[in-house]
Amino acid sequence: MTFASALVLALLATPIQSGLLSMVSGIHHVTAITRKVQANVDFYAGFLGLRLVKQTAGFEDATQLHLFYGDAAGTPGSLVTFLAWEDGSPGRAGFGQISEIALAIDPTSIGYWLTRAMSFGLRMEGPGDEFGETVLRLKDPDNIILKLTGNRELKSAAPWHGGPVPVEHAVQRIRGATMLTEVPEESRSFLESHFGYRFQVSKGAIDRLVSQSGDVIDVRNARGFWSGAPGTGTVDHVAFRATDDAQLSTVHEALEKTNASATSTHDRKYFRSLYAREPGGTLAELATDKPGMTVDEPAGTLGSKLFLPPKDAITNLEDLKVVLPQFSMPGEPRVNYRDLPFVHRFYTPPDPDGSVFVLLHGSGGNETTLMPLLHKVAPRATLLGVRGRATEEGFPRWYKRITPFSFDQDDIKNEAEAFAAFIDNAVKSYGLDPKKIVYVGYSNGANLLNSLLYLHPSLVHRAVLLRSMPVLTDYPHADLTGTDLLVISGKTDAYGRYANELRTRLKTSGATVDSDVIFGGHDLGDADVPIIQKWLLQKDRQASVPQ
Repeated sequence: MTFASALVLALLATPIQSGLLSMVSGIHHVTAITRKVQANVDFYAGFLGLRLVKQTAGFEDATQLHLFYGDAAGTPGSLVTFLAWEDGSPGRAGFGQISEIALAIDPTSIGYWLTRAMSFGLRMEGPGDEFGETVLRLKDPDNIILKLTGNRELKSAAPWHGGPVPVEHAVQRIRGATMLTEVPEESRSFLESHFGYRFQVSKGAIDRLVSQSGDVIDVRNARGFWSGAPGTGTVDHVAFRATDDAQLSTVHEALEKTNASATSTHDRKYFRSLYAREPGGTLAELATDKPGMTVDEPAGTLGSKLFLPPKDAITNLEDLKVVLPQFSMPGEPRVNYRDLPFVHRFYTPPDPDGSVFVLLHGSGGNETTLMPLLHKVAPRATLLGVRGRATEEGFPRWYKRITPFSFDQDDIKNEAEAFAAFIDNAVKSYGLDPKKIVYVGYSNGANLLNSLLYLHPSLVHRAVLLRSMPVLTDYPHADLTGTDLLVISGKTDAYGRYANELRTRLKTSGATVDSDVIFGGHDLGDADVPIIQKWLLQKDRQASVPQ
Protein backbone atom coordinates (compact mmCIF):
# COMPACT_ATOMS: atom_id res chain seq x y z
CA MET A 1 0.00 0.00 0.00
CA THR A 2 1.39 3.43 -0.91
CA PHE A 3 1.83 6.29 1.55
CA ALA A 4 -1.01 8.19 -0.14
CA SER A 5 -3.57 5.38 0.07
CA ALA A 6 -2.63 4.54 3.66
CA LEU A 7 -2.94 8.19 4.61
CA VAL A 8 -6.37 8.59 3.01
CA LEU A 9 -7.69 5.39 4.63
CA ALA A 10 -6.42 6.46 8.04
CA LEU A 11 -8.08 9.84 7.75
CA LEU A 12 -11.37 8.42 6.51
CA ALA A 13 -11.43 6.12 9.51
CA THR A 14 -11.33 9.04 11.95
CA PRO A 15 -14.36 11.12 12.99
CA ILE A 16 -12.47 14.40 12.47
CA GLN A 17 -12.40 14.19 8.68
CA SER A 18 -15.57 16.26 8.17
CA GLY A 19 -14.09 18.99 10.35
CA LEU A 20 -10.99 19.10 8.17
CA LEU A 21 -13.02 19.52 5.01
CA SER A 22 -14.91 22.51 6.42
CA MET A 23 -11.93 24.35 7.79
CA VAL A 24 -10.77 27.78 6.61
CA SER A 25 -7.74 27.01 4.50
CA GLY A 26 -5.11 28.79 2.48
CA ILE A 27 -1.62 30.14 2.87
CA HIS A 28 -0.86 32.00 6.08
CA HIS A 29 2.71 32.99 5.17
CA VAL A 30 5.80 31.88 3.28
CA THR A 31 9.21 32.10 4.98
CA ALA A 32 12.50 32.33 3.08
CA ILE A 33 16.15 33.02 3.96
CA THR A 34 18.06 36.13 2.92
CA ARG A 35 21.81 36.78 2.84
CA LYS A 36 21.71 40.61 2.84
CA VAL A 37 19.00 42.20 4.92
CA GLN A 38 19.40 45.71 3.47
CA ALA A 39 18.96 44.47 -0.10
CA ASN A 40 15.98 42.45 1.09
CA VAL A 41 14.29 45.48 2.67
CA ASP A 42 15.00 47.63 -0.38
CA PHE A 43 13.38 45.03 -2.63
CA TYR A 44 10.31 43.99 -0.64
CA ALA A 45 9.48 47.32 1.03
CA GLY A 46 11.01 49.52 -1.68
CA PHE A 47 10.39 47.90 -5.05
CA LEU A 48 7.39 45.68 -4.23
CA GLY A 49 5.93 48.22 -1.81
CA LEU A 50 4.96 45.71 0.90
CA ARG A 51 4.66 46.97 4.42
CA LEU A 52 7.26 45.83 6.96
CA VAL A 53 4.85 44.75 9.68
CA LYS A 54 7.13 43.03 12.18
CA GLN A 55 10.78 42.62 13.06
CA THR A 56 11.76 40.16 15.75
CA ALA A 57 14.74 38.23 17.00
CA GLY A 58 14.47 34.62 15.87
CA PHE A 59 12.31 32.20 17.83
CA GLU A 60 14.77 29.33 17.37
CA ASP A 61 17.91 31.49 17.42
CA ALA A 62 17.59 34.91 19.05
CA THR A 63 20.66 36.18 17.16
CA GLN A 64 18.80 35.75 13.86
CA LEU A 65 16.67 38.64 12.60
CA HIS A 66 13.18 37.76 11.30
CA LEU A 67 11.32 40.26 9.11
CA PHE A 68 7.61 40.06 8.18
CA TYR A 69 6.19 41.87 5.14
CA GLY A 70 2.52 42.07 4.24
CA ASP A 71 -0.48 44.35 3.82
CA ALA A 72 -1.34 47.25 6.14
CA ALA A 73 -2.39 44.95 9.01
CA GLY A 74 -0.14 41.96 8.35
CA THR A 75 -3.18 39.88 7.46
CA PRO A 76 -2.71 36.10 7.18
CA GLY A 77 -2.39 35.33 3.49
CA SER A 78 -0.43 38.51 2.77
CA LEU A 79 2.71 37.65 4.73
CA VAL A 80 6.12 36.96 3.20
CA THR A 81 8.74 36.59 5.92
CA PHE A 82 12.54 36.30 5.93
CA LEU A 83 15.12 34.87 8.26
CA ALA A 84 18.31 36.91 7.91
CA TRP A 85 21.45 34.79 7.60
CA GLU A 86 23.69 37.78 6.99
CA ASP A 87 26.56 36.72 4.70
CA GLY A 88 25.45 33.12 5.17
CA SER A 89 26.12 30.27 2.77
CA PRO A 90 23.77 29.99 -0.22
CA GLY A 91 21.35 27.09 -0.47
CA ARG A 92 20.05 25.31 -3.55
CA ALA A 93 16.46 25.08 -4.71
CA GLY A 94 15.37 21.52 -5.45
CA PHE A 95 12.82 18.90 -4.58
CA GLY A 96 11.67 19.04 -0.97
CA GLN A 97 11.31 22.81 -1.21
CA ILE A 98 9.11 25.64 -2.39
CA SER A 99 10.68 26.90 -5.61
CA GLU A 100 8.48 29.89 -6.52
CA ILE A 101 6.26 32.39 -4.70
CA ALA A 102 3.37 34.00 -6.56
CA LEU A 103 1.92 37.38 -5.52
CA ALA A 104 -1.46 38.61 -6.73
CA ILE A 105 -1.81 41.95 -8.52
CA ASP A 106 -4.63 43.46 -10.53
CA PRO A 107 -4.36 42.26 -14.17
CA THR A 108 -4.49 45.88 -15.36
CA SER A 109 -1.28 46.59 -13.41
CA ILE A 110 0.97 44.41 -15.58
CA GLY A 111 2.21 47.43 -17.56
CA TYR A 112 2.86 49.40 -14.39
CA TRP A 113 5.08 46.64 -13.00
CA LEU A 114 7.00 46.20 -16.26
CA THR A 115 7.78 49.91 -16.23
CA ARG A 116 8.64 49.89 -12.52
CA ALA A 117 11.04 46.98 -12.97
CA MET A 118 12.87 48.83 -15.75
CA SER A 119 13.16 51.96 -13.59
CA PHE A 120 14.77 49.85 -10.83
CA GLY A 121 17.10 48.11 -13.27
CA LEU A 122 15.48 44.74 -12.63
CA ARG A 123 15.15 42.01 -15.24
CA MET A 124 11.59 40.76 -15.58
CA GLU A 125 10.33 37.97 -17.84
CA GLY A 126 6.92 38.10 -19.45
CA PRO A 127 4.16 38.74 -19.60
CA GLY A 128 3.27 35.08 -20.05
CA ASP A 129 0.26 32.89 -19.49
CA GLU A 130 0.07 30.36 -16.67
CA PHE A 131 -3.20 28.57 -15.99
CA GLY A 132 -5.08 31.37 -17.75
CA GLU A 133 -3.46 34.14 -15.70
CA THR A 134 -1.00 36.79 -16.89
CA VAL A 135 2.30 36.34 -15.09
CA LEU A 136 5.49 38.37 -14.75
CA ARG A 137 8.53 36.52 -13.40
CA LEU A 138 11.55 38.01 -11.67
CA LYS A 139 14.11 37.19 -8.99
CA ASP A 140 14.68 38.93 -5.68
CA PRO A 141 18.23 39.87 -4.53
CA ASP A 142 18.75 36.30 -3.25
CA ASN A 143 17.61 34.81 -6.59
CA ILE A 144 14.33 33.52 -5.18
CA ILE A 145 11.82 33.32 -8.04
CA LEU A 146 8.75 35.54 -7.67
CA LYS A 147 5.72 35.72 -9.91
CA LEU A 148 3.45 38.75 -10.13
CA THR A 149 0.17 37.16 -11.15
CA GLY A 150 -2.81 39.03 -12.51
CA ASN A 151 -5.90 37.95 -10.55
CA ARG A 152 -9.10 39.95 -10.08
CA GLU A 153 -10.52 37.71 -7.33
CA LEU A 154 -7.81 37.97 -4.69
CA LYS A 155 -8.00 41.33 -2.93
CA SER A 156 -6.12 42.67 0.05
CA ALA A 157 -8.05 42.65 3.32
CA ALA A 158 -6.14 45.75 4.43
CA PRO A 159 -4.63 47.77 1.54
CA TRP A 160 -1.38 49.57 2.39
CA HIS A 161 -1.71 53.26 1.51
CA GLY A 162 1.63 54.30 2.99
CA GLY A 163 3.95 52.57 0.57
CA PRO A 164 5.74 53.67 -2.59
CA VAL A 165 3.37 51.78 -4.91
CA PRO A 166 -0.04 53.34 -5.67
CA VAL A 167 -2.72 51.31 -3.95
CA GLU A 168 -4.45 50.43 -7.22
CA HIS A 169 -1.25 48.72 -8.43
CA ALA A 170 -0.17 47.25 -5.09
CA VAL A 171 0.49 43.60 -4.36
CA GLN A 172 -2.79 42.30 -2.95
CA ARG A 173 -1.72 39.12 -1.17
CA ILE A 174 -0.05 35.77 -1.82
CA ARG A 175 -1.41 34.07 -4.93
CA GLY A 176 0.36 30.78 -4.34
CA ALA A 177 3.55 28.74 -4.18
CA THR A 178 5.17 25.97 -6.22
CA MET A 179 6.17 22.81 -4.37
CA LEU A 180 8.86 20.56 -5.89
CA THR A 181 8.41 16.89 -5.02
CA GLU A 182 9.53 13.47 -6.20
CA VAL A 183 6.27 11.96 -4.92
CA PRO A 184 3.63 14.30 -6.35
CA GLU A 185 0.68 11.97 -5.68
CA GLU A 186 1.59 11.66 -2.00
CA SER A 187 2.34 15.39 -1.62
CA ARG A 188 -1.01 16.25 -3.20
CA SER A 189 -2.87 13.82 -0.94
CA PHE A 190 -1.17 15.32 2.12
CA LEU A 191 -2.28 18.85 1.23
CA GLU A 192 -5.81 17.75 0.41
CA SER A 193 -6.19 15.69 3.59
CA HIS A 194 -4.70 18.05 6.15
CA PHE A 195 -4.81 21.58 4.79
CA GLY A 196 -8.11 21.83 2.96
CA TYR A 197 -6.80 22.07 -0.60
CA ARG A 198 -8.69 20.52 -3.49
CA PHE A 199 -7.52 19.54 -6.94
CA GLN A 200 -8.31 22.10 -9.64
CA VAL A 201 -6.42 21.21 -12.82
CA SER A 202 -3.29 19.53 -14.20
CA LYS A 203 -0.96 21.06 -16.75
CA GLY A 204 2.20 19.25 -17.75
CA ALA A 205 4.15 18.29 -14.64
CA ILE A 206 2.02 20.49 -12.34
CA ASP A 207 -1.10 19.66 -10.37
CA ARG A 208 -2.77 22.89 -9.24
CA LEU A 209 -4.57 22.73 -5.88
CA VAL A 210 -6.81 25.54 -4.69
CA SER A 211 -7.80 26.52 -1.14
CA GLN A 212 -11.00 27.87 0.33
CA SER A 213 -9.22 31.25 0.52
CA GLY A 214 -8.60 31.15 -3.24
CA ASP A 215 -4.82 30.80 -3.27
CA VAL A 216 -3.05 27.86 -4.90
CA ILE A 217 -0.29 25.33 -4.38
CA ASP A 218 1.25 24.06 -7.60
CA VAL A 219 2.55 20.56 -6.88
CA ARG A 220 5.30 20.02 -9.43
CA ASN A 221 6.66 16.60 -10.32
CA ALA A 222 10.43 17.00 -9.80
CA ARG A 223 11.52 13.40 -10.34
CA GLY A 224 15.05 13.42 -11.73
CA PHE A 225 15.71 16.93 -10.39
CA TRP A 226 18.33 17.53 -7.69
CA SER A 227 17.42 17.74 -4.03
CA GLY A 228 17.12 21.07 -2.28
CA ALA A 229 19.75 22.27 0.20
CA PRO A 230 18.97 24.77 2.96
CA GLY A 231 20.69 28.14 2.93
CA THR A 232 20.29 31.69 1.77
CA GLY A 233 18.21 32.17 -1.33
CA THR A 234 15.84 29.31 -0.53
CA VAL A 235 12.34 29.07 0.93
CA ASP A 236 12.39 27.56 4.42
CA HIS A 237 8.71 26.65 4.68
CA VAL A 238 5.16 27.41 3.67
CA ALA A 239 2.56 28.00 6.39
CA PHE A 240 -1.14 27.31 6.02
CA ARG A 241 -4.02 28.90 7.92
CA ALA A 242 -5.88 27.53 10.92
CA THR A 243 -8.80 29.45 12.37
CA ASP A 244 -7.96 28.66 15.99
CA ASP A 245 -6.15 26.39 18.46
CA ALA A 246 -8.87 23.76 18.24
CA GLN A 247 -8.27 23.33 14.54
CA LEU A 248 -4.53 23.19 15.14
CA SER A 249 -5.07 20.41 17.67
CA THR A 250 -7.35 18.51 15.29
CA VAL A 251 -4.75 18.46 12.53
CA HIS A 252 -2.04 17.55 15.02
CA GLU A 253 -4.04 14.53 16.18
CA ALA A 254 -4.73 13.50 12.59
CA LEU A 255 -1.05 13.63 11.70
CA GLU A 256 -0.08 11.57 14.72
CA LYS A 257 -2.50 8.82 13.65
CA THR A 258 -0.81 8.45 10.27
CA ASN A 259 2.70 7.53 9.21
CA ALA A 260 3.41 11.18 8.45
CA SER A 261 6.63 12.81 9.66
CA ALA A 262 7.13 13.83 13.27
CA THR A 263 5.24 16.98 14.20
CA SER A 264 5.92 19.75 16.70
CA THR A 265 3.89 22.69 18.00
CA HIS A 266 5.11 26.13 19.03
CA ASP A 267 3.85 29.44 20.37
CA ARG A 268 5.12 32.10 17.96
CA LYS A 269 3.47 34.98 19.86
CA TYR A 270 1.67 36.27 16.75
CA PHE A 271 0.23 32.82 16.03
CA ARG A 272 0.42 29.28 17.35
CA SER A 273 1.83 26.82 14.90
CA LEU A 274 2.35 23.18 14.03
CA TYR A 275 5.22 21.91 11.84
CA ALA A 276 5.45 18.75 9.76
CA ARG A 277 7.22 17.65 6.60
CA GLU A 278 5.01 16.56 3.75
CA PRO A 279 5.95 13.28 2.00
CA GLY A 280 8.11 15.07 -0.58
CA GLY A 281 10.20 16.73 2.13
CA THR A 282 8.90 20.32 2.10
CA LEU A 283 8.49 21.78 5.57
CA ALA A 284 4.86 22.77 6.12
CA GLU A 285 3.43 24.78 8.98
CA LEU A 286 -0.13 25.28 10.18
CA ALA A 287 -0.50 28.70 11.85
CA THR A 288 -3.47 30.24 13.63
CA ASP A 289 -4.97 33.50 12.38
CA LYS A 290 -4.88 34.99 15.88
CA PRO A 291 -3.60 36.82 17.84
CA GLY A 292 -2.00 38.60 14.86
CA MET A 293 0.61 41.29 14.30
CA THR A 294 -1.02 43.94 16.52
CA VAL A 295 -0.70 41.92 19.73
CA ASP A 296 2.36 43.92 20.83
CA GLU A 297 2.24 47.17 18.79
CA PRO A 298 -0.54 49.30 17.30
CA ALA A 299 -1.43 49.09 13.63
CA GLY A 300 -0.10 52.59 12.97
CA THR A 301 3.48 51.72 13.96
CA LEU A 302 3.72 48.11 12.84
CA GLY A 303 7.25 47.03 11.99
CA SER A 304 9.00 50.03 13.54
CA LYS A 305 10.33 48.27 16.65
CA LEU A 306 12.44 45.19 17.29
CA PHE A 307 10.79 42.57 19.48
CA LEU A 308 12.29 39.74 21.49
CA PRO A 309 10.63 36.30 21.57
CA PRO A 310 8.66 36.13 24.83
CA LYS A 311 10.33 33.02 26.23
CA ASP A 312 13.88 34.21 25.59
CA ALA A 313 14.12 36.02 28.92
CA ILE A 314 17.84 35.30 29.36
CA THR A 315 18.72 37.29 26.23
CA ASN A 316 19.53 40.97 26.61
CA LEU A 317 17.62 43.06 24.07
CA GLU A 318 20.35 45.72 23.97
CA ASP A 319 22.97 43.08 23.19
CA LEU A 320 20.72 41.72 20.44
CA LYS A 321 20.32 45.14 18.87
CA VAL A 322 24.09 45.28 18.53
CA VAL A 323 24.43 41.76 17.10
CA LEU A 324 21.47 41.72 14.69
CA PRO A 325 22.13 43.23 11.25
CA GLN A 326 21.03 46.83 10.97
CA PHE A 327 19.03 48.12 8.04
CA SER A 328 17.37 51.32 6.88
CA MET A 329 14.01 51.71 5.26
CA PRO A 330 14.03 52.90 1.63
CA GLY A 331 15.03 56.55 1.42
CA GLU A 332 16.71 56.62 4.85
CA PRO A 333 20.47 57.03 5.39
CA ARG A 334 22.32 53.73 5.56
CA VAL A 335 25.73 52.12 5.46
CA ASN A 336 26.54 51.33 1.84
CA TYR A 337 28.66 48.22 2.22
CA ARG A 338 31.62 47.81 -0.10
CA ASP A 339 32.72 44.59 -1.75
CA LEU A 340 35.90 44.00 0.27
CA PRO A 341 37.85 40.75 0.79
CA PHE A 342 36.68 40.19 4.38
CA VAL A 343 33.07 39.77 5.50
CA HIS A 344 32.35 42.68 7.83
CA ARG A 345 29.52 44.32 9.68
CA PHE A 346 28.99 47.81 11.09
CA TYR A 347 27.01 48.64 14.18
CA THR A 348 26.12 52.33 14.32
CA PRO A 349 24.58 53.57 17.60
CA PRO A 350 21.72 56.09 17.59
CA ASP A 351 24.07 58.89 18.74
CA PRO A 352 27.62 58.03 17.56
CA ASP A 353 30.48 59.98 19.12
CA GLY A 354 32.89 59.50 16.20
CA SER A 355 34.99 56.74 17.74
CA VAL A 356 35.48 53.53 15.76
CA PHE A 357 36.47 50.09 17.04
CA VAL A 358 37.66 47.37 14.64
CA LEU A 359 36.93 43.96 16.14
CA LEU A 360 38.74 40.67 15.45
CA HIS A 361 36.99 37.62 16.91
CA GLY A 362 38.51 34.47 18.37
CA SER A 363 38.39 30.94 16.95
CA GLY A 364 34.84 29.94 16.07
CA GLY A 365 33.49 33.47 16.42
CA ASN A 366 32.35 35.84 13.71
CA GLU A 367 32.06 39.52 12.91
CA THR A 368 29.44 40.12 15.64
CA THR A 369 30.95 38.13 18.52
CA LEU A 370 32.77 41.03 20.20
CA MET A 371 30.08 43.65 19.53
CA PRO A 372 28.07 43.27 22.78
CA LEU A 373 31.23 43.50 24.91
CA LEU A 374 32.55 46.59 23.14
CA HIS A 375 29.11 48.20 23.16
CA LYS A 376 29.26 47.96 26.97
CA VAL A 377 32.73 49.48 26.90
CA ALA A 378 31.78 52.36 24.58
CA PRO A 379 27.99 52.66 24.00
CA ARG A 380 28.37 55.53 21.52
CA ALA A 381 31.14 53.98 19.42
CA THR A 382 30.73 52.70 15.88
CA LEU A 383 31.76 49.05 15.74
CA LEU A 384 33.29 47.41 12.67
CA GLY A 385 33.36 43.65 13.14
CA VAL A 386 35.41 41.59 10.68
CA ARG A 387 35.28 37.83 10.00
CA GLY A 388 38.46 35.82 9.59
CA ARG A 389 38.84 33.92 6.30
CA ALA A 390 40.57 30.76 7.53
CA THR A 391 38.41 27.94 8.86
CA GLU A 392 38.80 25.02 11.20
CA GLU A 393 36.10 22.35 11.15
CA GLY A 394 33.88 24.86 9.40
CA PHE A 395 34.34 27.67 11.95
CA PRO A 396 36.06 30.99 11.18
CA ARG A 397 39.65 31.69 12.21
CA TRP A 398 42.26 34.25 11.20
CA TYR A 399 45.00 31.81 10.17
CA LYS A 400 45.60 28.07 10.11
CA ARG A 401 46.59 26.25 13.26
CA ILE A 402 48.90 23.22 13.18
CA THR A 403 48.65 22.29 16.88
CA PRO A 404 47.07 24.25 19.78
CA PHE A 405 50.40 26.03 20.24
CA SER A 406 51.92 26.08 16.73
CA PHE A 407 50.67 27.92 13.66
CA ASP A 408 51.08 28.11 9.88
CA GLN A 409 53.58 30.95 9.47
CA ASP A 410 52.93 31.55 5.78
CA ASP A 411 49.20 31.75 6.43
CA ILE A 412 49.71 34.30 9.20
CA LYS A 413 51.75 36.50 6.86
CA ASN A 414 49.32 36.13 3.96
CA GLU A 415 46.25 36.91 6.05
CA ALA A 416 47.99 39.81 7.77
CA GLU A 417 48.77 41.30 4.37
CA ALA A 418 45.17 40.78 3.22
CA PHE A 419 43.79 42.34 6.39
CA ALA A 420 46.08 45.35 6.06
CA ALA A 421 44.79 45.84 2.51
CA PHE A 422 41.22 45.46 3.77
CA ILE A 423 41.76 48.20 6.37
CA ASP A 424 43.31 50.49 3.76
CA ASN A 425 40.26 50.04 1.52
CA ALA A 426 37.81 50.33 4.41
CA VAL A 427 39.40 53.61 5.51
CA LYS A 428 38.98 55.02 2.00
CA SER A 429 35.54 53.51 1.33
CA TYR A 430 33.90 54.40 4.64
CA GLY A 431 35.73 57.64 5.41
CA LEU A 432 37.46 56.42 8.58
CA ASP A 433 40.36 58.20 10.31
CA PRO A 434 43.07 55.52 10.70
CA LYS A 435 44.64 57.33 13.65
CA LYS A 436 41.38 57.23 15.60
CA ILE A 437 40.67 53.54 15.10
CA VAL A 438 41.00 51.32 18.16
CA TYR A 439 41.58 47.65 17.33
CA VAL A 440 40.29 44.99 19.68
CA GLY A 441 41.26 41.35 19.20
CA TYR A 442 40.41 38.28 21.20
CA SER A 443 42.52 35.10 21.25
CA ASN A 444 43.13 34.11 17.62
CA GLY A 445 42.12 37.61 16.48
CA ALA A 446 44.41 39.24 19.05
CA ASN A 447 47.25 37.05 17.84
CA LEU A 448 46.79 38.28 14.28
CA LEU A 449 46.83 41.82 15.66
CA ASN A 450 50.10 41.38 17.54
CA SER A 451 51.59 39.88 14.37
CA LEU A 452 50.33 42.84 12.32
CA LEU A 453 52.28 45.14 14.60
CA TYR A 454 55.48 43.64 13.21
CA LEU A 455 54.44 42.72 9.69
CA HIS A 456 52.68 46.06 9.01
CA PRO A 457 53.92 48.38 11.78
CA SER A 458 52.24 51.55 10.49
CA LEU A 459 48.74 50.05 10.53
CA VAL A 460 47.78 49.91 14.22
CA HIS A 461 48.14 52.89 16.56
CA ARG A 462 45.98 51.73 19.47
CA ALA A 463 44.87 48.20 20.29
CA VAL A 464 43.47 45.95 23.01
CA LEU A 465 44.82 42.39 23.02
CA LEU A 466 42.58 39.96 24.93
CA ARG A 467 44.05 36.53 25.89
CA SER A 468 46.85 36.93 23.37
CA MET A 469 50.17 35.19 22.77
CA PRO A 470 53.06 35.53 20.29
CA VAL A 471 52.56 33.32 17.22
CA LEU A 472 55.35 34.33 14.83
CA THR A 473 58.48 32.18 14.90
CA ASP A 474 60.62 34.94 13.35
CA TYR A 475 59.84 38.56 14.22
CA PRO A 476 60.99 41.25 11.79
CA HIS A 477 62.33 44.48 13.24
CA ALA A 478 59.62 47.05 13.88
CA ASP A 479 59.64 50.44 15.57
CA LEU A 480 56.41 50.59 17.56
CA THR A 481 57.07 53.97 19.13
CA GLY A 482 53.78 55.82 19.50
CA THR A 483 51.71 52.60 19.57
CA ASP A 484 49.48 52.25 22.65
CA LEU A 485 48.55 48.71 23.68
CA LEU A 486 46.52 47.07 26.44
CA VAL A 487 47.13 43.38 27.14
CA ILE A 488 44.58 41.55 29.34
CA SER A 489 45.28 37.94 30.25
CA GLY A 490 43.41 35.37 32.33
CA LYS A 491 44.86 34.08 35.57
CA THR A 492 43.92 30.48 34.84
CA ASP A 493 44.24 30.69 31.04
CA ALA A 494 46.39 27.92 29.54
CA TYR A 495 47.73 30.51 27.08
CA GLY A 496 48.36 33.04 29.86
CA ARG A 497 51.93 31.87 30.43
CA TYR A 498 52.83 33.46 27.08
CA ALA A 499 51.45 36.89 28.02
CA ASN A 500 54.63 38.07 29.73
CA GLU A 501 56.73 37.14 26.70
CA LEU A 502 54.34 39.13 24.50
CA ARG A 503 54.44 42.20 26.74
CA THR A 504 58.22 42.14 26.91
CA ARG A 505 58.61 41.87 23.15
CA LEU A 506 56.16 44.72 22.49
CA LYS A 507 57.84 47.01 25.01
CA THR A 508 61.28 46.21 23.61
CA SER A 509 59.99 47.29 20.18
CA GLY A 510 59.00 50.71 21.57
CA ALA A 511 55.28 50.27 22.19
CA THR A 512 53.61 51.67 25.29
CA VAL A 513 52.11 48.58 26.92
CA ASP A 514 49.66 48.48 29.82
CA SER A 515 48.55 45.14 31.15
CA ASP A 516 46.11 43.56 33.55
CA VAL A 517 45.08 40.10 34.68
CA ILE A 518 41.50 39.06 35.33
CA PHE A 519 40.49 36.29 37.70
CA GLY A 520 39.41 33.77 35.12
CA GLY A 521 40.51 31.74 32.14
CA HIS A 522 40.45 32.19 28.39
CA ASP A 523 36.81 33.28 28.16
CA LEU A 524 35.72 36.88 27.90
CA GLY A 525 33.43 38.47 30.45
CA ASP A 526 32.22 41.64 32.11
CA ALA A 527 35.48 41.81 34.11
CA ASP A 528 37.21 43.05 30.94
CA VAL A 529 34.84 46.00 30.51
CA PRO A 530 36.01 48.38 33.29
CA ILE A 531 39.67 47.64 32.53
CA ILE A 532 39.26 48.63 28.89
CA GLN A 533 37.13 51.67 29.80
CA LYS A 534 39.73 52.94 32.28
CA TRP A 535 42.54 52.46 29.76
CA LEU A 536 40.66 54.24 26.97
CA LEU A 537 39.84 57.17 29.27
CA GLN A 538 43.48 57.43 30.29
CA LYS A 539 44.68 57.43 26.69
CA ASP A 540 42.09 60.00 25.63
CA ARG A 541 43.18 62.29 28.46
CA GLN A 542 46.83 61.92 27.50
CA ALA A 543 46.00 62.67 23.87
CA SER A 544 44.17 65.86 24.87
CA VAL A 545 47.13 67.28 26.80
CA PRO A 546 49.12 69.74 24.64
CA GLN A 547 52.57 68.44 23.83
